[in-house]
Amino acid sequence: MYLLASLLLAVTPSLSAPPADSLLIELDGHVTVVHSADFAALPRDSVRWSDHGISQMYRGVRLTDLLKLVGVPIDSAHGPFLTQRVVIEAADRYRAVFALAEVAPKVGARMVLVADQQDGQPLPAAAGPYRLIVPADGGGARGVRHVVALRVRDEL
Repeated sequence: MYLLASLLLAVTPSLSAPPADSLLIELDGHVTVVHSADFAALPRDSVRWSDHGISQMYRGVRLTDLLKLVGVPIDSAHGPFLTQRVVIEAADRYRAVFALAEVAPKVGARMVLVADQQDGQPLPAAAGPYRLIVPADGGGARGVRHVVALRVRDEL
């Protein structure tokens, strides 16, 4: 029975995988699919960031603007909000975590960009279609490539 269940999981497509060029944003058990056209319509920002010693210009949408899109009260950070986090997930299941207070404009105000462009072009296939850029992080450990989902969670 265990072998059959494992086999079924291996051949069944992931229910959490978004359509190509889209992102899933999960909040309170509700999943919103942000299509590339929706993403492109959001306010844009740019940041210069060095990856392995190579400085490049990235353009995309701030993480806070994506969270606002699905109703996260990122501008009024207080109370229970201070215990929430957002998990950024890549296609290969690599993950990075941010406390919402860490990115909230009135608390931590950390710049986190969900980029879709590098040096004026779409991200290369090795990184895109979406990549997390966190300029203040040393070493780029949270610079997640192939971002597919943002999941807002409460404290465990």
